[in-house]
Amino acid sequence: MEKLIYVLWKDRSEVLPAFNSRLLGPVRAALQELGVEKLQFNIVDDVVAPGAHMRAEPVKPAPDALVSFWLNSANIRTRAEAVLDESVTRIAGYAVAESTPRANADAPGEDDRVPGFSQIAFLFKRPDITREGFMDMWMRDQTVVGMETQDSFYYCQNIVTRVLTTGAPMWDGIVEECYVLAAMTDPLVFWNAGGKEEVLKANLAREMNNVARFLDLARGSVILTSAYRCGGWADPAEGGKR
Repeated sequence: MEKLIYVLWKDRSEVLPAFNSRLLGPVRAALQELGVEKLQFNIVDDVVAPGAHMRAEPVKPAPDALVSFWLNSANIRTRAEAVLDESVTRIAGYAVAESTPRANADAPGEDDRVPGFSQIAFLFKRPDITREGFMDMWMRDQTVVGMETQDSFYYCQNIVTRVLTTGAPMWDGIVEECYVLAAMTDPLVFWNAGGKEEVLKANLAREMNNVARFLDLARGSVILTSAYRCGGWADPAEGGKR
């Protein structure tokens, strides 16, 4: 099985509510008809509007949504990719290796929305380090630092293994992290500070010092989204099978 992620851009004249409704309606239905597994949409909507200050948008225009799913092989993606290509203005597709050190084993709500919000970070490695060095610092060191300094309930590192579409940004990784809604507006919650300003400052400094070792921070993009796990699926409990 391979996990595929498609980053989506809408037409600039289309309003987000209409775009999101189309993704969660006919686009979702068409992909489900094709039998993709673990279908997930990440959309930018009014729920995450209070977190607009947390966005980073060096890629212009910024992405408007993501969709991810699993197939037996990326080589059989033609029909699924066509559904997306015909439904949005631009797509950027990636095959990824998924590492989920902090799983979300709770089922989403009745509408398939995951509680809280999902922060998506698009990563470029620093140009002065090797791919091997990047992977070592990200997957070993940052896994620990990220989970200890931030109060997330889901942490998924998507390692880009292949770029599937022409003209796609050459991101090295795509990170998905979920938090409670309060973390959008309260840094003490986001930075796992237990209500203490000094812990917030220490956790923020630890995180930023570590990511500066291996990420090209000026080129990285961040968007906040609502995540929908279509069909109500959840991750296996820690240590379980996919």
